[in-house]
Amino acid sequence: MQRKATLVPCRPRLSNTAGRSLCERKKSFFKPSCATATQHKAAESASGDGQESPSASHETDFVVVGSGIGGLCCAALLARYGYRVTVCESHYVLGGAAHGFEVKGHHFDAGPSFFAGLSGEGNSSNPLKQVLNAIEEKVECVTYDRWVNHTPEGSFPVVCNGDRYAEMVRTQGGEAALQQWRALEDKMRPLQQGAALFPAAALRSDPGVVLSMLRFGPKLALTGLQAPTLTAPFAKVVDQVVTDPWLRKFLDLECFVLSGMLAKDTICAEMAFMLMERNRPGSTIDYPMGGTSSIVDALRRGIEKNGGKIMLRSHVEEILVEGDAAVDHFEAFFFLGRFLFFFVFCGQAVGVKVRAANPKKPSAVIKARKGVVTNASVWDTQGLLPNQDITPKQRDWSSEAKQTPQTGSFMHLHLGIDATGLDPDLDCHHLVVNDWHDLEASQNVCIISIPTVFDKSLAPAGKATIHAYVAANEPYGIWEGLDRKSKEYKNLKEQRAEPLWKALERVIPDIRKRAEVTLIGSPLTHEFWLRRNKGTYGAAISARHGSFPGPQTPIKGLYRCGDSTQPGIGVPAAAASGMITANTLAPIWSHLKMLDQLHM
Repeated sequence: MQRKATLVPCRPRLSNTAGRSLCERKKSFFKPSCATATQHKAAESASGDGQESPSASHETDFVVVGSGIGGLCCAALLARYGYRVTVCESHYVLGGAAHGFEVKGHHFDAGPSFFAGLSGEGNSSNPLKQVLNAIEEKVECVTYDRWVNHTPEGSFPVVCNGDRYAEMVRTQGGEAALQQWRALEDKMRPLQQGAALFPAAALRSDPGVVLSMLRFGPKLALTGLQAPTLTAPFAKVVDQVVTDPWLRKFLDLECFVLSGMLAKDTICAEMAFMLMERNRPGSTIDYPMGGTSSIVDALRRGIEKNGGKIMLRSHVEEILVEGDAAVDHFEAFFFLGRFLFFFVFCGQAVGVKVRAANPKKPSAVIKARKGVVTNASVWDTQGLLPNQDITPKQRDWSSEAKQTPQTGSFMHLHLGIDATGLDPDLDCHHLVVNDWHDLEASQNVCIISIPTVFDKSLAPAGKATIHAYVAANEPYGIWEGLDRKSKEYKNLKEQRAEPLWKALERVIPDIRKRAEVTLIGSPLTHEFWLRRNKGTYGAAISARHGSFPGPQTPIKGLYRCGDSTQPGIGVPAAAASGMITANTLAPIWSHLKMLDQLHM
């Protein structure tokens, strides 16, 4: 069965310039990938060395701390709503874990490369596509329909089509597994219909959500009825109809790749969206031409064309909080099927302090008239808040936030290889499972992307670009305290990258001989470049015990978005979080006008 791919025309990629990358090599080797060129030029225009100087002090409506997908989506929508927005990013390029970089002519994705519902015209259930539609930006994509699973029993394709997916279940699991999968589809169908009736673009986290809900009419009652199940663990639905051991393991794998957790901990709404988008008639998988940096650049364009400001290499060292600690007011609001209550009691966020390039010079201060939105993780956000003169209630909130459970980290292997003689029908995406018995075990599940299958411009002529990684299962403890320049660290990287090499050998047996560029990223790489606590994949908030928090915090004027907030981990969830936060901060009438323009 041959792989089929279709190019969905849109905007061309932009040219390159100098920059820096997630992976660890000498500075001179790195360039931001493709569309990130204009990001770096923007930074250079601020000062000669690309570093924002103290003269960058200014006043704006909102400051967004961090430029991950959630932060960029939030900033782009706030700018679209007419607010003055400044995005502060510590790195040389935008995008957080979704940024791209170039080494010796090879263009790499630092993070995710698997998307659905991103291409084509009109609306999509993918929140990221909804954001792009709202800011009137597009991303050129190649569409395709399959990836390959490599398991202890053998290799088999998984096709993005409901009937062919079911046939895969029958072939691999047997007739009993197929019958139970069909029963699970029946159970999921009303959940998917309920979720589809109320798109992420309509969500907000304040009383205005009642008005945005009413526009969807009586049918929305179905969403309300399904809300308790949608916010419960996926396993709550699976356990009702699935007993087949193979199918249960396979569904756990689907959950783990999406959220870093198994079905017992993954929120059902995420799986409902994923299965609906991926297995509907005519569904496709999308790879953005130019890599994920093309998505980042589309969001950048949306920010800048509406007057937003982006500051690269601008590390926020403190979120400024002023005012007394008295209780200001009490709020109650409806969000994702629940009434949430909290006090606003800890002063007010009024801006940020940005570290100067020259330690002898004072920090820049950006004042935020309306608020600060943190796209940093729940743990890193706490490190940006003042630790003096805080109330007992703020201390309790801070302590609770710091104790949020987290997933493991990553190991990355970025390769530039000689492509001579490679199978012309080689698939782009591969998922390698070494052992079914403990999917969460360290280095057990490996993900492989070969984007030059679709976009030859991502590598020099006759070469190919590969990204292999393990996500959410690399323990930080074995790396903690190591000097990133030490021989011990180098040796450990090579040792821990070995399972990735072995996984790649299942796809390209002579991969080691072909490798010409080799970059290994570790949890310390993630921690250093992404300012990510312990290099974690994200918050491991189990749907059994609670839910991810919404955009509000106990500090007035301080809001949050990203994968530490509702709906959770993954690109669609991060995009939804940015959209929810921006909608919450905008007047309901502006929000409703946007929904009109999106024909929702």
